[in-house]
Amino acid sequence: MADKKAREFIPVKIAVLTVSDTRTFETDTSGKTAASLLEEAGHTIITREIVTDNRDKVGDAFARFIADEDIEVVISTGGTGVTPRDITPEALAPYITKAIPGFGELFRAVSFEEIGTSTIQSRAEGALCDQTYIFVLPGSTGAVRTALTKILLQQLDYRHRPCNFVELLPRIRSEQED
Repeated sequence: MADKKAREFIPVKIAVLTVSDTRTFETDTSGKTAASLLEEAGHTIITREIVTDNRDKVGDAFARFIADEDIEVVISTGGTGVTPRDITPEALAPYITKAIPGFGELFRAVSFEEIGTSTIQSRAEGALCDQTYIFVLPGSTGAVRTALTKILLQQLDYRHRPCNFVELLPRIRSEQED
């Protein structure tokens, strides 16, 4: 059986957000890793920011990114654990239009192969927020690399078959405008 016609790559416009009280642009290896892997894949990094572990500040950053028509995807690192300072999922919650529970489930399944049962402490998740995909990842560089190389780089590649997040963006945008 012949393959379907090959698709052209479509770069996605992405914001990278690091949630941390201690990291700077010089020490933020997770944010650097995310931005580098995404750029190497051909995507465009619109902005890369660091916000402290404060629910209002993180929520404000998500709201700004969602409102920015130039940003299609947000990759957030940090604040997904279970300590009181880990507030990223709670900061995201008010903005979720549709949860993507399969992302967090798959991330933990893939992560289990690398770190065993410690993966249960991760509250990584994905969601559609209005017209913007947001994925919140743990703050470790290894977790960011795992999420991107084993899940998100494929799902953010229009050429990936049988389906991917990029091919849905035009439908999401046109249906929400109706």
